[in-house]
Amino acid sequence: MQGLRGVASVLVVVYHVWLGRVSGGVDVFFLISGFLVTGQLLRAAAGGGIAFRPLWGRMITRLFPAALTVLTAVLVTGFVLLPENQWFQTIREVVAAALYLENWQLVADSADYFEQHNEASVVQHYWSLSIQGQLYLVWPLLIALVVAVARRGGHVAHRAVAVCLSVVFAASLAWSVALTSTDQPLAYFHSLTRAWEFALGGLLALGLNAFTPTALVRLALGWVGLAGLVACGLVLRVGSVFPGYAALWPTLCAAAVIAAGGSGSAFGADRLLATRPARYLGDLSYTLYLWHWPALVFYLVVRDQTEPGPRGGAAVIGLSLALSVVTHHLVEKPVRRSPIGVATGWGAYRFAAAAVVPVLVVAGCWQVVAERKASLHAAIVDDPDHPGAMALEPGFEYWGAEHPSVAPPLVALPKDFAGIEGSTCTTATYNKELTYCRSPVTDEPDKRIVVVGDSHMQQYLAALDQVARRRNWEVIAMNKGACPFSTESNAMPGDANCLKWNADAVDKILSLRPDLVLANGTRDVRRGLTEQTPSGFVAQWRKLEDAAIAVAAVRDNPRHPFKPSECANTHGAEAPRCSAARADLLSPEPPYARIPDLPSNVEFLDFSDYFCPGDLCPPVIGNIYVYLDDSHVSATYMSTMSPLLERVLDERFAHAGDNR
Repeated sequence: MQGLRGVASVLVVVYHVWLGRVSGGVDVFFLISGFLVTGQLLRAAAGGGIAFRPLWGRMITRLFPAALTVLTAVLVTGFVLLPENQWFQTIREVVAAALYLENWQLVADSADYFEQHNEASVVQHYWSLSIQGQLYLVWPLLIALVVAVARRGGHVAHRAVAVCLSVVFAASLAWSVALTSTDQPLAYFHSLTRAWEFALGGLLALGLNAFTPTALVRLALGWVGLAGLVACGLVLRVGSVFPGYAALWPTLCAAAVIAAGGSGSAFGADRLLATRPARYLGDLSYTLYLWHWPALVFYLVVRDQTEPGPRGGAAVIGLSLALSVVTHHLVEKPVRRSPIGVATGWGAYRFAAAAVVPVLVVAGCWQVVAERKASLHAAIVDDPDHPGAMALEPGFEYWGAEHPSVAPPLVALPKDFAGIEGSTCTTATYNKELTYCRSPVTDEPDKRIVVVGDSHMQQYLAALDQVARRRNWEVIAMNKGACPFSTESNAMPGDANCLKWNADAVDKILSLRPDLVLANGTRDVRRGLTEQTPSGFVAQWRKLEDAAIAVAAVRDNPRHPFKPSECANTHGAEAPRCSAARADLLSPEPPYARIPDLPSNVEFLDFSDYFCPGDLCPPVIGNIYVYLDDSHVSATYMSTMSPLLERVLDERFAHAGDNR
């Protein structure tokens, strides 16, 4: 068993570090855990009953010491090395990991459009430990309940457990397949989509008591299972198709290796797995898993790279092995040999509390520091140090400080999304219901403007909200992440939620009869001149043409393969690597200019000169970070475009007249 653990851990590390892929090794850990825990519980039940307190105590002393040691190291190292725009995410996830809730934190982030753009954090790999911890808590209760009910009803306990685990296996696998097909990121981290792997391990433990394969079958099972396990990550895109039916591959392969047991042959896979190096890797598997991901992330941060390369990967793996050896011998073993490790009383629980609290305290201190830095993000309207887009206006003269800071503080950037009245007013990608926000007005508004589309249209709320307050205009925000105003699901083909939302948005706009609708005019502005105006955009505008509702279609801003603001903070705003050539992103003629027979109600707004002045698209304009990530314009920068947007809209209304 230890040898199989060692193989799984090596697969996880090698695939993560050198191949940038997921191996399926984590699924093997789930299966092994289910196999061992179920067998242990059945033996305890047969021997007089399951003693929960010492059982969970042993789990605490086995899991907590190394996990909390790594989390503490991550907090200290992260404070020193991580860019400030990753601070809040890291703190949030460290706390979740310490409480064995990291997978649910990632589930929450996958449901939040703005958090979906987070990079993989230093502790993201704790999602699997969180699921294991949750199942370790529930599994003994489930088995004990089934055994008690079976005995009271005069049934054989093992058969009742087999039936129960079969139901868990079938239900969880069905849910996993269904959810993976509709929302794979959510399914990947969901506890209930992984329970079947635990159940499969339990069924294997029951099955081996009743069935013993022949020597030849054991020999074949061992090698087929081991070869299939190694090949899984190469053949399948595990990160994008798991944990649906595809996760049966690594789990069944691991089950085959376990079922093979001792083949009795000198050529069996078990002989390889029973070697001293393989067993020692199994001993290190837990700590190696804990250390490899932080080592990789910190290496990439220090080296300012997106992948380590062969030599860098070797250094990461070597460092991970060294740290895992030290942690295993100086943390894990001493705790297990101590009186705490006996886990017969409450000592393990007191130890858990004493170990978790310092992690939470350190995380809290870091949170305070981060919030103080973020609080420096004061309103910059009329701030001479931070003119932003106004620095590009003809005749502008700078009267600010000679060496001003760049705003907002990098730590505040991830939350610098535009909205109304403090709300981002965005419908989640998984939600098909239309929701919207209105800006406050005094009595009847002078103008009513609807901003509809994806997050790239939502950006303009930061500028428009200021105009609305000055002019008593009502701004109605209808925004849904990755869902532009279109009759097609352009960002995510086949997205039924987006199509339903768009249909409802049209109906609502027709009932509101606004003075103007601001919508996406183009999308996909990337290197290689990929910008386009999809036919679905035009079809949606035409629906409003029939009702004589004016549309201002806005040309999209560039999308970058990196985070310009983070790059500028690291290398300086003038560093060539932090800017993009305008000619690589934006064609002189926008794509809508080539579309014949456009609806008569549409005019186009092109603010490209305020994102890409001259020949470059810089990360900082007027001492303000332009982007909060790779493509979303910061609310701080967009707010400085308020006078510009007001002027453009005034000109548009003056030209069109008041049609209300």
